[in-house]
Amino acid sequence: MSQSFNDRSVSAAPASSDRRENESVQLRLPNGDVRSVRPGTPLLEIARSLGTSVGKNAVAARLDGRLVDLSEAAREDSSLDLLLAGDADSLPIYRLSAAHLLAQAVKRLFGGVDGSDAKLGIGLATKDGFYYDFELPSALSAEDLPAIEKEMRRIAEENLPIRRRMMNRDEALDFYRERNEPYKIEMIEDAPEHEDFSLYEQGEFVDLDRGPHLPSTGRLKVFKLLSVAGAYWRGDSNRPVLQRIYGAAFPRKEQLEEHLLLLEEAKKRDHRKLGRELKLFMFSEEAPGMPFYLPNGMTLRTELENFSRGVQLRGGYDEVRSPLMMNRRLWEASGHWDHYKDNMYFSEVDDEAFALKPMNCPGHMLMYKNELRSYRDLPIRMMEFGQVHRHEYSGALSGMMRVRTFCQDDAHLFVLPNQIEDEIGKVMDLIDGMYRVFGFDYRIELSTRPEDSMGSEELWNKAENALRNVLEERGADYRLNEGDGAFYGPKIDYHVLDALGRSWQCGTIQLDFQMPEKFDLTYVGEDGAKHRPVVIHRAIYGSIDRFLGILIEHYAGAFPLWLAPSQVRVLPVSAHYDDYAFEVRRMLREAGLRAEADISGNKLGYKMRAAQQDKVPYIFVVGQKEQESGSVNVRRYDSEEQVLTPLDEMIARLDEEVGARR
Repeated sequence: MSQSFNDRSVSAAPASSDRRENESVQLRLPNGDVRSVRPGTPLLEIARSLGTSVGKNAVAARLDGRLVDLSEAAREDSSLDLLLAGDADSLPIYRLSAAHLLAQAVKRLFGGVDGSDAKLGIGLATKDGFYYDFELPSALSAEDLPAIEKEMRRIAEENLPIRRRMMNRDEALDFYRERNEPYKIEMIEDAPEHEDFSLYEQGEFVDLDRGPHLPSTGRLKVFKLLSVAGAYWRGDSNRPVLQRIYGAAFPRKEQLEEHLLLLEEAKKRDHRKLGRELKLFMFSEEAPGMPFYLPNGMTLRTELENFSRGVQLRGGYDEVRSPLMMNRRLWEASGHWDHYKDNMYFSEVDDEAFALKPMNCPGHMLMYKNELRSYRDLPIRMMEFGQVHRHEYSGALSGMMRVRTFCQDDAHLFVLPNQIEDEIGKVMDLIDGMYRVFGFDYRIELSTRPEDSMGSEELWNKAENALRNVLEERGADYRLNEGDGAFYGPKIDYHVLDALGRSWQCGTIQLDFQMPEKFDLTYVGEDGAKHRPVVIHRAIYGSIDRFLGILIEHYAGAFPLWLAPSQVRVLPVSAHYDDYAFEVRRMLREAGLRAEADISGNKLGYKMRAAQQDKVPYIFVVGQKEQESGSVNVRRYDSEEQVLTPLDEMIARLDEEVGARR
C-alpha cells in the first residue's frame, strides 16, 4: 500500500484514438528485436509469446520506461522491457503483492462475517521484506502468525487473478465508506483534490495501491511471517496504535533461507544484546533515548575519538568546543528555527528562550566571525566532537541507532570558492582512509535540493554542480538521491556496508552557500574588499554513538586489539601464580596496553570460557613454566591454539598490532 498517490508512473497509458484495430503496434525489446502485436494485447500475453520460461517468470514490465503491470495493454509503438523473477527490481513487486496476500488472510481470519472487523492501514514493501498495519478487535501475538501464514498459502493456491482498476476521488470514497475503512478514507481525503486512484482486486479483497503487482496470487510461493509489533498510524504518536505484521518474500526458496540465516546472525550481533553482555552502555527511564556509557563503552568511544582526532589534526584541522545551549536568536538566524524547531529541546534563561543545540554549525559560524579573516587564512578547518540533542518519538528510539542525544564528529571548512573542489577531495580521501581501517566498503549518494530548502535556486545549482564535478572528476561511483539534501545545501552521503552486507548512512559532506549569507561571514580578498567564504559541513562517523553500535554488530562484539576495552586477560592456573599474573599485568599496562588479571579462584576452564564470552582478544595463561621462563602461554580469541612466548616479545608484537590498527 503506497502512502503517495501522485506518482503516475504506473497509470494505464491512454488508448491511441487514431490507431485502427487492424493496425499493429511495434514493441522494441532490449535486445533490439521488434515485435508486432494487435493494439490492446496484454503484456502478459506478449511475454508468453516470447517463450514458456519468459511467460512463467515475467513479473511486470517497463513500457517506455514506465513500470506497469502485465495486465497493461500495448496500445501504441513503445519500448518494452520485461522484469523477470530474479531481477533485483522484481523484489519490491513480490513483496508488495505479499503484503496484499497478508491483508487478505487477516481479513478472512479476523474480519468477521463481512471482513469489516479488521480495518486496513498501510502495507508496504521494504528493503528486507514487507509489512501491513491493521486495526483489529483483539491483540495479535507471534502465536497467531502460523495460522495467518497458512491462510496466505491457501489464497496463493487459489491462484486468484490480480486486477487493477481506476477510480476517481468520489468513487474511491464511496467504495471505502461502504466498506467502513476509515484509514483508507483518510488517505483519499488527504490526497490532491483531482487525483485518481488505482485499486487492486484479488478475489473478494480490494486494496488501494499504486502497484505494480504480480499477475496472480499463485506466483507467491516463498514467504514467511516474522513478527508482530505496534505502529502509530502514519508514524504520529498522537494517532492510534495499529498492529503491524512483518514478513519476508522472495522468488526462490534458497533466497528466503539465506535471508532467515542472516536474520539469525543479526540477532546474535544485536548491539543492544552485546552492549549489555559486554557492559558497554545502559539506558534508563530517567533519560529515555540517552545512553549511559559504562567503563568498557567509554574506552571504545575514547579510542574512536582519539583515532579521528589524530587523523584530523594531521590533516590541518583545529579542534574547538561550542556551548550546548544557545539563544533562540541564533537558531532563527541559522534557519533551524523555521526548518528544525520540532526536533529541538527548549528552555528559558533570564526570561529568554534558549535551545539545546541539535547541530554544531551555528556555533562554528560565530567562531569564524569572532575575528577578521583574510583570504590568506583560508581554508580554516574547525572540528568538534559536539554533543547534540534532537527530539525523536519514543517509538522511534532504537538502542544506539536512534537516540535523543549523541556526539557528532563535526567539522566546518571555511574556504575560498576556488578551494571547494580540492577541499572536498581531501575530505573524501580522509573518509576513505578511516573507513578502510574498520574494514568497511561503502556506497556514495549525491543528495539534491529538498522541498523545504533555504536560499536561491542559483546558489543551489552552483552547489550541486560543484559536488557533482568532484565526484565525476574522481571517477566516483555514486547514485543520485533527488530531494534529500539538507535544507541549506546539497550533500554527499556515505553508506557503509557491514559484515552482513547491511547499509548504514554515516559520513556526509555538505556544501553550503546559505550560512555565510545568514551570518554575514566575510574575508578580505586580495583586492582589499570583503567577500563571502563557502562552508563545507563534514562528518565521518556521523554520530559516534551510532557508529559504535554499527561497529558492535560489524565485529559481533569481538573488536580488533586497538579498540577492545580489555586487550589482554591474564589467567593464573592456580592461586600460587597470582603474583606472577599481577607482574605480567603490570608490564602490559606500563607498555600502554589495557590488561587485567583474573584471580577469582575459579578453575582455569571457567576463567577461559569467561574470557571468551567477554571476547577479550588475547588470553595469557601463566603457571610454573611461564613464571620460571619469563613467558606467557598465548591464546587468541576464538582459537584453540596456545603458544608459549617470551613476555617481552609478546608485548612488542601487541604494541605493533595496536599501532598498525589491524
